[in-house]
Amino acid sequence: MIRVDRKELTRSEIVRVAANCFLNDGYTKTTVHSMCKKLNMSPGNMTFHFPTKEHMLAELVEMLCKYQWKLMEDEAQDGYSSIMAICLELLTIASACEQDEVAKDFFLSAYRSELCIDLIRSNDKERAKEVFKEYCSDWTDEYFSEAEALVSGIEYATLFTTSVSAPLEVRVAGALRTILSVYNVPKEVRDEKIKKVLSMNYQKLGLDTLKKFRAYVDQTTEQALFDLLKRKQATG
Repeated sequence: MIRVDRKELTRSEIVRVAANCFLNDGYTKTTVHSMCKKLNMSPGNMTFHFPTKEHMLAELVEMLCKYQWKLMEDEAQDGYSSIMAICLELLTIASACEQDEVAKDFFLSAYRSELCIDLIRSNDKERAKEVFKEYCSDWTDEYFSEAEALVSGIEYATLFTTSVSAPLEVRVAGALRTILSVYNVPKEVRDEKIKKVLSMNYQKLGLDTLKKFRAYVDQTTEQALFDLLKRKQATG
């Protein structure tokens, strides 16, 4: 007989509330106290499940990683190559960050977090092995790890902007040119993908992607709670 641990239910509820706060109010603005109030929970109880707010952010980043794989699969069905999907992902995230301060806060906080950057690099390394295997057939796992450490730094630099930063198109084109070069993608292929991705309505795509990710997180957390409660009812 399957038994549902009360701790499992509590943890799922915390993730649901944290995700809602981080993606709607902003990660930086959200406090442990404000989440405890929404959950009617003591800080001690919350930190038992998640020692810090950063640990909750890491849960959301894990969802983002799964969502990125889903997007790549969906875009493949729509006729986009995997390389094109990677290019489109960076452009839409950068565009979302320019248009939505909450999105910018979420992504930059993730890249600055040691917990989260490890998750991002691990996930993106596995995707890179799949996407760029044609051009990196003799690479070892260590080579891919080294490349991803460099690539994640380029991505962060693309998202982090100041008053003197280059325009979005210039930043993204430069970032993609460098990233694709790291993975030995030929110049003609690089130029073709970058030209094609920059011709898209990336402002709309950025906001649409953010909206869809929020919906995906809502659906994922709600479904997880529903499944746990269903199991609890089934086991009495």
